[in-house]
Amino acid sequence: MLSLQLDVQPATEQRLRRLMSQVADQETFARNVIAFQVHELKRGILNLRLDLKKFEEQYQMPSELFYSQFEQGIVDDSEDYMLWSGLYEMLKDNQQRLQELQ
Repeated sequence: MLSLQLDVQPATEQRLRRLMSQVADQETFARNVIAFQVHELKRGILNLRLDLKKFEEQYQMPSELFYSQFEQGIVDDSEDYMLWSGLYEMLKDNQQRLQELQ
């Protein structure tokens, strides 16, 4: 059995304790928390892909190729490129986090 220790504010701790006292099945509760996080990550990934698609269409280049060139300094540090690289990094981070939860 796992015992968790969370570093939260006292008011949050009190609300969480109330919630947990009302949960009949802690396993189901924990699975639902994980499922919610998976859902949010998938939604975030979809939104990031939609944002990246705009850049890919505008610059006629897949994000993977752009990012490789960006990291190598082949493309400049224009505002669009900075935003594009940030979105791509967020996508990769979310994909990694999702993989760890599945």
